[in-house]
Order: sequence, then C-alpha cells, then structure tokens
Amino acid sequence: MNSPDTFDLIVVGAGIVGLAHAYTAARRGLKVCVVERDAACVGASIRNFGFITVTGQGAGDTWRRARRAREIWGEVAPQAGIEALHHGLYLTAFRPQALKVLEQFMATEMGQDCELLDVRAAARRAPVLQLDGAQGVLYSPHEMRVESRSAIGLLAQWLARAHGVVFRFGEAVLEVATPRVRTARALLHAERVVVCTNTDLNGLFAERLAPHQLRLCQLQMLRVRPEPGFKLPGSVMADLSLVRYHGYSKLPAAAALLAQLQQEEGESLDHGIHLIVVQSADGSLVVGDSHHYSAAPEPFADQRVDELILRHLHDTLKLKTATVTERWVGIYPSSASSDCLIDKPDDATRLVLVTSGTGASTAFGIAEDTFGDW
Repeated sequence: MNSPDTFDLIVVGAGIVGLAHAYTAARRGLKVCVVERDAACVGASIRNFGFITVTGQGAGDTWRRARRAREIWGEVAPQAGIEALHHGLYLTAFRPQALKVLEQFMATEMGQDCELLDVRAAARRAPVLQLDGAQGVLYSPHEMRVESRSAIGLLAQWLARAHGVVFRFGEAVLEVATPRVRTARALLHAERVVVCTNTDLNGLFAERLAPHQLRLCQLQMLRVRPEPGFKLPGSVMADLSLVRYHGYSKLPAAAALLAQLQQEEGESLDHGIHLIVVQSADGSLVVGDSHHYSAAPEPFADQRVDELILRHLHDTLKLKTATVTERWVGIYPSSASSDCLIDKPDDATRLVLVTSGTGASTAFGIAEDTFGDW
C-alpha cells in the first residue's frame, strides 16, 4: 500500500457522484484515488442549478438519500469554502388542482417541517413572487443552493488537501478488472473500485448497462440578469414541477393536474419544461429547464424552448427586466424505472449512476448506501 500506484479505493469519474464516494471512503480512513478523463469536471455536475433538493424527491430511497445528502452538504460546504447562496424553496400553486397536490403532499411524512402558505402570508414572506391568481405556496426549509460551477472544483481541492485524496485529471480509464485499473497513462491497483462515468454509456461496463435501457437526457438552461436589487428569498418552482418531481407526481391528485396541464401547457410538457429559479452571488438568476431524450442528443439549443422557460419565469416572479447573459445545455443518463443504478460487476467493483438528474441532491446519500452494502 506504500506504492504511489496502489490504493484502497479507486473512483472513476470526478463528478459529484464520484466525489461523494471519494469523501465517504476517505472518512472511513481509506486511501483514495480519483481518475477523471477530462482536465477538470465539465459535465452535468457543473451544468445544473447547484440546487440540493429534498422536497419533492421520490418517496422512499430517493427522498431518504436526499435528506442525508443535504445534511452532509451542510457539514462539508463550509469546510471546503463553498458558500450556501440561499436556503429554502417556494413552490407556487396557480391552479386549484395544484393546491390539492400540495395538500396531499403535506399529509405525507415528506411534508414534515414544510408550510402551506396562503397567498397573503406568501406575499409577506416572498414579495417577489407573482401571486395574481395563485391558490397557495408551499414553503420548504430543507433546500440549499451552491454555485455548482465552482463548488465541484472546491470540493475536489478540499478532498485532496484535507483528506489526502489523490486526483489524476486528464487521464482516461481504459479497463477496470479489480484490483487492476488500466488508464491511458498507468496501471493502478486498488482493493475496490467505484465507476461513476455518468453519460459514458458505451464505455466501461457497457454490457452491464445495456439491459437497463438507459437514455441520455439533454436540458437547456439560462443565466438571466434581473433589475438591480432583485432578491430571491429561496429557490422557486411552480405547477409544472408538480407533475415532474415524483414526490408530488405520484400523489393521487397529480393525475387531474397533469390532465389540465396537458390542455393548457401542452407545448411546455412536450419539451419537458418545468420552472426552477435560483440566484447566484452576483445577483443573476439561473433558470431552467427542459428535458429531451435520445441515445445521442444533438448539441443544439432550441430558441423556442428558451422562450417558453422565460415566459414561465415572468409568470412566476415580479421581474422588471430579465436579460439573458448565458445559455447552455447539460446531459445526464436517464432511466424510466429508477432514480439511481448501483450495479455489482463483482465483489470488489461497483458501478454507480444517478439516472434522474438528482446527483447534487442525492450523491452523498447514495455513496453511504454503496459502502453500507459493501
């Protein structure tokens, strides 16, 4: 174990899922190496909202993992120099049927510590919300927002500095046959290996991924500059989120809401749009998103999708100006049947993919499950 090429654990992939496993292993006293094919993390982990979401996650394992991940983010972020930009979630119900979904949600264990505000109370708490015609607002205190573009790099730096994790960036892994890991530059050894390769469905362990019929999901996002002084009280969502997030969409009342939205917002649903808005330290808003599925998504953004997202933004917030300053796309693997895949090629190897776009929200919880079952 004194060899520089020998470790207790090798993690393939330096996105949030890989970093969460590196952290969990290092906390257990293991000697850890993370191997990443790119010179830095440039994938889905930095192309998202940085929104650690608990409320609305699917009942069961996903919600449980999100709760635990939120606890760990709260512990790790200040140590790694990652700023929590804001906390909490405001989800406005504009339709009576949306309010019924929220009422049913509040009756579940997942509604613990949340509040269902009437319009008057919501206006006092969050005056930037556009509440004309609104039926009520769900407030959750559980959420936390970080700047994902910087947070992932800061987390990696802290893992190296504080926990001795070795990073090998710009080095593709060609073969995993635990205890051997062959890269483009070296032959490494480890007692255990975790493969977290996100969208690379045709590379390592492709034969094990094939039966799961995974697709790639491409989303569009924007950065918007509001008027000076505009301040979000927390992250923001609205009706369309209630038919997308499984913690809401699996409730009985969601079926009637979906039917209504199909009549009124069919184009948005066709593009997989639901509104999320968060705010960065410079005052800009990160706004999205959409969902398009394919085995090989084309790398082109659709202006019409951006227009729909911006219309929902103006319907939900009292904005005087909203100047788009950036546009980008992100890609993540998607499964129709599960939020996460933990596969076991052999006793010493694990293949871990988040298949629902919830990596930032659940990865630390998933990593604890991985090691708890090892």
